[in-house]
Amino acid sequence: MNRFVLADTGPLYAAVDPDDAHHRRAQSDLGRLVEEKRGVTIAYPTLLETYSLVLRRLGKKAASRWLDEVLNATSLVNPSTEEYLQAALQLGNFSDQSITLFDAVVSVLAMKLGAPVWTYDHHFDVMRSKVWRWAD
Repeated sequence: MNRFVLADTGPLYAAVDPDDAHHRRAQSDLGRLVEEKRGVTIAYPTLLETYSLVLRRLGKKAASRWLDEVLNATSLVNPSTEEYLQAALQLGNFSDQSITLFDAVVSVLAMKLGAPVWTYDHHFDVMRSKVWRWAD
């Protein structure tokens, strides 16, 4: 069993923004991940998407601080060209849903790595990804 989760943008952003509706949940989740001795892995597209949100919503200082913390506390994975293509194909299977390419890439990577996705987004359930959830 892999001892890491592949993070989605939602909980990563929520963990840093105290005004986010999921902030307390994200903070609790981080504590639970530590208790379970699970690492957090982030796909580069997710890193870029989250950084952009933090920068736009919370400012340059917060974004810089967030990036430093993330780069020191997580591992990163870079999707291959084949994984991007597979994600694009996967979107076609769910044409009635507004699933982003970001999420499809994370779903493909999660399947490849055998890791659950830490997310608050129902689209991962739709894509039949294994999802890590902790209910308090």
